[in-house]
Amino acid sequence: MKRISATAVALLLVGCLSAVFAPAASGQAGGWTNLMNMSHWTPVGKVDWKVIGREFWSTNGQGFLLSKQSYGDFEIRAEFWVSPDANSGIFIRCQDPGKVGAQTCYEVNIFDTRPDPAYRTGAIVDVAKPRNMAINTGNKWNTYEITAKGPRMIIRLNGDVTVDVEDRKFARGPFALQAGVGVVRFRNVQIRELKGTT
Repeated sequence: MKRISATAVALLLVGCLSAVFAPAASGQAGGWTNLMNMSHWTPVGKVDWKVIGREFWSTNGQGFLLSKQSYGDFEIRAEFWVSPDANSGIFIRCQDPGKVGAQTCYEVNIFDTRPDPAYRTGAIVDVAKPRNMAINTGNKWNTYEITAKGPRMIIRLNGDVTVDVEDRKFARGPFALQAGVGVVRFRNVQIRELKGTT
């Protein structure tokens, strides 16, 4: 029986590991699509969005980054950093790309100092109040996990469920990242479409 050299075995192992750990050719891993490239977005409004490192930054102006693709049932993961005075959010299932707002989308709010705190950070504005009214997100990195499946929407902020609600106003549409008052930064924005649902 022929002996296989240590070098040949090492090369075989490297090849196998490379095949296992190589990213998917489409740029997706586990069904997640990374959206940290401006080619996925359309700027809306007067805002100075910048790409700094691997982050989207806004420090001046009001407006949105609107996804070019429309989504029905999905999961979104996004990390955000805001100054304590910031008014931002993630708007989902938007109906009118020219009029992004709580009347035409579901607004998952980022607004710790909202004058009426009923729909502050962690809420879906005018739909569901947050279970925890005391979470403040200023001056630190936070994570939103947003699941929309049919009429049910679940919002997790830093791992805690803040909203679990059903609402049937909007079934599908693009989503948007908001820039408003204060410094707003987003990173690691990803989406995964949920198949086989309404």
